[in-house]
Amino acid sequence: MDKDFTPILLGSDMNVYGMARSFNEAYGIKVKAIAESQLAATRYSKIVSVELHAGFSEDPTFIEIMRAKMKAYRDHQEPVILIACGDGYAELLSKHKDELEKVFVVPYTDYDLLEKLISKEGFYEIAGKHGLPYPKTKIVTMTDFQSGNYLNLPFSYPIELKPEDPVSWLDVHFEGRKKAFTIHDEAELKEIVGKIYGNGYKEDLILQDFIPGDDSNMRVVNAYVDKEHHVKMMCMGHPLLEDPTPQSIGNYMAILPDYNEKLYEEVESFLEQLDYTGMANFDIKYDVRDGQYKFFEINLRQGRSSFYVTLNGYNLAKYYVDDYVNDSLKDKETIFGNKLKSKHVLWLGVPEKIFLEYAADNEAKKTAEELINEGRYGTTVFYDEDRSFKRWLLMKYMFHNYYGRYKKFYQVNKGQFFK
Repeated sequence: MDKDFTPILLGSDMNVYGMARSFNEAYGIKVKAIAESQLAATRYSKIVSVELHAGFSEDPTFIEIMRAKMKAYRDHQEPVILIACGDGYAELLSKHKDELEKVFVVPYTDYDLLEKLISKEGFYEIAGKHGLPYPKTKIVTMTDFQSGNYLNLPFSYPIELKPEDPVSWLDVHFEGRKKAFTIHDEAELKEIVGKIYGNGYKEDLILQDFIPGDDSNMRVVNAYVDKEHHVKMMCMGHPLLEDPTPQSIGNYMAILPDYNEKLYEEVESFLEQLDYTGMANFDIKYDVRDGQYKFFEINLRQGRSSFYVTLNGYNLAKYYVDDYVNDSLKDKETIFGNKLKSKHVLWLGVPEKIFLEYAADNEAKKTAEELINEGRYGTTVFYDEDRSFKRWLLMKYMFHNYYGRYKKFYQVNKGQFFK
């Protein structure tokens, strides 16, 4: 029998709802969340209550609020588990881990390692040392921009451009801003880099060799690493469609379960060599030119669309509870997820009609269509145990909005999705 525990989620987005639903499905509980603002995915919910604090996503407000929570939970008898559902919150938990662990369970890697991995530049350096393939990369500094040195490239156009620091990128705004860019020539590179540094961004930029192929060449792997630094679960997904909206490019909208033992072994070896702790989420793309899977980045928490893991039978919440509450995870074998195709369930973040219209035609799409026809698909936000008219109407409105997004942006960005 499971022991008593209290989870506290940080954020209010779809990732938070997915984790709250995972806890509710496994244990029948309502979950608490703390956030800076109320986002739609958790609004009108009966399974997660969101406590709002202006400025909570940054210090000093974050640690001030958490110190108040430490006092409130200091005499709590059962474990209280803090779970970040965004990069910024994962960084803050790791930064204050030593202090927060006096009261809470903080299942995150040490700050020194997190600082290296959360930076794409640092991740590529570590990946190179441990034999994890990644795209050919050139780092651009502000000094390079000022001198023009960044224009000499070791690879040809088109190229990918993205911020090295995703957290500070959230504070940069200009017309045409995207999560990442596909650059087709030198003139476009000058224009975009000029806008980025001209609008307050101060960190490095990443220029990368463009790996050919559309969304369907992407892969995603979620992994859980226990408190003894052993990988206990890996679940691979095959994204078939991504959000075409400029500020949301790279967000997966459809994930088909997938299995690749060699890739699992690479991920397992990498994480265990690092003495990693907690959830990890890798974005990967298959490169047809050399037959390798290239790793774009690691997110130091479960991904936004990671409810596809729970949907396929590997409940994300249970790994935290078995590890830190029941102390039973250490006795269980490592799971290489999705080996049995007969159990696969398609995850959708858009209406079925959008998926069927916009996903690239290939064998994977045919498999997904078969799952839809068999009723073997699901979403994060539509949950029978959390139904109310207000919530249903809002979620329907959210999904309906994607019709306009795809009609407006899909042809512009078609074939250029990347991380």
